[in-house]
Amino acid sequence: MTRSNRSLTRACALVLALASIPNVASASELAYPPTAKRPVSDTYHGVTVIDDYRWLESDNDPEVRRWSAAQNQLTRGYLDAMPGREEIVERVDRLLRAAPVQRYDFVYRGRLFALKSQPPRNQPMLVALPLSGDVRGERVVLDPNALDPQGRTTIDFYKPSYDGRRVIVSLSRDGSEDGTAYVFDVATGRRLRDVIPGVAYPTGGGSVEWSADGRGFYYTRYPQGNERPAADRHFYQQVYYHSIGTPVASDRHVIGESFPRIAEIMLHGSRDGRHLLAEVHNGDGGEVAWHLRDPHGAWHLVADFKDGVKHVSLGDRALYAVSVGNAPLGRVLAIPLDTPALANARTIVAESDIVAAHILATRHVLYVTYRAGGPSLVRMFTLQGEPLGEMPSEPVSDTVVAERLRGDDVLVRTMSYVTPRSWYRFDASARRLVPTELNGRPPFDFADAVVERDSCSSKDGTQVPITIVHAASMPRDGARPTLLYGYGGYGISMSPYYSPLLRLWLDYGGVYAVANVRGGGEFGEPWHLAGNLTHKQNVFDDFASCLQRLVDRKYSNPERLAIMGGSNGGLLMGATLTQHPEMMRAVVSAVGIYDALRWETQPNGAFNVTEFGSVEDPEQFRALHAYSPLARIKDGTRYPAVLLTAGDNDGRVAPYESRKMAARLQAATASDRPILLRTEAAAGHGAGTALAVRVQQEADVYAFLTSQLGMQPVPRAGADAKAQ
Repeated sequence: MTRSNRSLTRACALVLALASIPNVASASELAYPPTAKRPVSDTYHGVTVIDDYRWLESDNDPEVRRWSAAQNQLTRGYLDAMPGREEIVERVDRLLRAAPVQRYDFVYRGRLFALKSQPPRNQPMLVALPLSGDVRGERVVLDPNALDPQGRTTIDFYKPSYDGRRVIVSLSRDGSEDGTAYVFDVATGRRLRDVIPGVAYPTGGGSVEWSADGRGFYYTRYPQGNERPAADRHFYQQVYYHSIGTPVASDRHVIGESFPRIAEIMLHGSRDGRHLLAEVHNGDGGEVAWHLRDPHGAWHLVADFKDGVKHVSLGDRALYAVSVGNAPLGRVLAIPLDTPALANARTIVAESDIVAAHILATRHVLYVTYRAGGPSLVRMFTLQGEPLGEMPSEPVSDTVVAERLRGDDVLVRTMSYVTPRSWYRFDASARRLVPTELNGRPPFDFADAVVERDSCSSKDGTQVPITIVHAASMPRDGARPTLLYGYGGYGISMSPYYSPLLRLWLDYGGVYAVANVRGGGEFGEPWHLAGNLTHKQNVFDDFASCLQRLVDRKYSNPERLAIMGGSNGGLLMGATLTQHPEMMRAVVSAVGIYDALRWETQPNGAFNVTEFGSVEDPEQFRALHAYSPLARIKDGTRYPAVLLTAGDNDGRVAPYESRKMAARLQAATASDRPILLRTEAAAGHGAGTALAVRVQQEADVYAFLTSQLGMQPVPRAGADAKAQ
């Protein structure tokens, strides 16, 4: 790693800054729980791999449970002893519990439905509002906090009937995402006797949709009873139909027998409910097939997995699709509803120089969301593809056309790193955004912050964007504590996102940065494909280059740098800390993938073979083995401080991934920096975690980071200083 030359003044400033880092317990002072090595060998294509910690994969083994409890006890003792932790806990608690009301996941059917987060309540509620969005007419339909005062039950998803009289709600517990569907009367809140278990699971997700007459609904279901072997319990997702008031045993199969083992199905109804669209993903690698059920009950294959159709909107007279077939950045197609096949499609909006990411059709208008390296914007067209202009938006922000309202009006959500999420009604006739009453306002602002867009050159010369947020008055002396976040997978873009915890980070003098690395969708499908399967190393090279850029531009230095990510971003963290341990001081990695060679043996890991590859393929094995974080750990290496977090109920990434990574790092590290494992009993992959639990999780993360980077609160002048 090259380093920039610094002036004597900056060198002195760095020495003074490092001298101010408070003393914390070092790894040499920690007594890690004894961890037995029980080697298991596997041979892949002539290569033998030894796994000393295979025994830690057994979730219910008493020895594993005792080991996990001992790790939690060690972590708890270390974190609780950190100087300033109590103040961090108090700040996180204040920021999250006093956060403004947020409404999201809007659906318009007869009235406006939404999920409503209202701290300090542990879980979001389902509410109904008048179409005007007047919050004075809001009414709670279902409050999980009343169902479960402990806050362990959450709403996975919901779907109102077309007349708005009833609503299906999937509920799960403890972040498991193992959903059961219930039906509620909207007017009274009364629950009907219909209960459908197994509509959702973390492997293939889940979905529901009503029939047009409201007498029943379609739902996703996994094999039950003796339908398939036990090993296929969370595979082979199918679609069934349930008539209200009838036994579940009499539900009829609708579609799915020809779908792949790793199918993930989402159901979408047309405006009038007469058409049903099944969006079928072939695992998580980005291949999508589309099936349409017409008003006569016949199914039509609109587009298959290899056809490149990424998004579809059901219009009143046609299907409108974003396709990357022969157009890597996406073009918009119109497909007739009466002959719904890709062969009958015509291009109405040609490929642009930025990515067409999403589409929503109304009576006369197409709203197309475009993405350029992370931030987004919305362009409008007639149904024939004639341009109607661009929706106004803030620089470096994210704009989402969330729901179709009456006529051509739509509900729009905007936010940036420093501007809270705000809901508007876009008045199509006047071509303007109309503020609504749906917005909550935090008791602080980011008037002191600036947002910069930068880029760096990756190992192969690819330019990779970075967004950097910091206080306007911050000196560029190469000594600022800096946190770099990354993900890089599944074609998911790291778009501007508003978080109250950014306020805490800036108040402690920190710089926050987001790397828009390959594997995401920031520049379309080519950007995604350049970071998946055998190209995954590009993601890690991009991230390392972003780290170096923060040093070269004198934001920070390796002793004041930290990195953070989760899930697929946890794989990025594991790869970065094992490939470049000298580049950062601290790592926070949540619910991460670390054993790339064993990942596909997990139920959800099998769904990810289309994204990561399989050890069964020689070329893909070589790529997986080369970057697998667990395989790359080397004894005697000076690793940075690491906090690994996991959830006992995680059905997306098995918690044993974090257990094995912690054990191997603890045995290998030669530095005096701690390797900590925090496993949460009342959480899964993250969705559905109670607010009270999230407060403690985030407090531990920020106490760890501020301690490792030597951060102290920086007094701020201004009316909102009390929010510090």
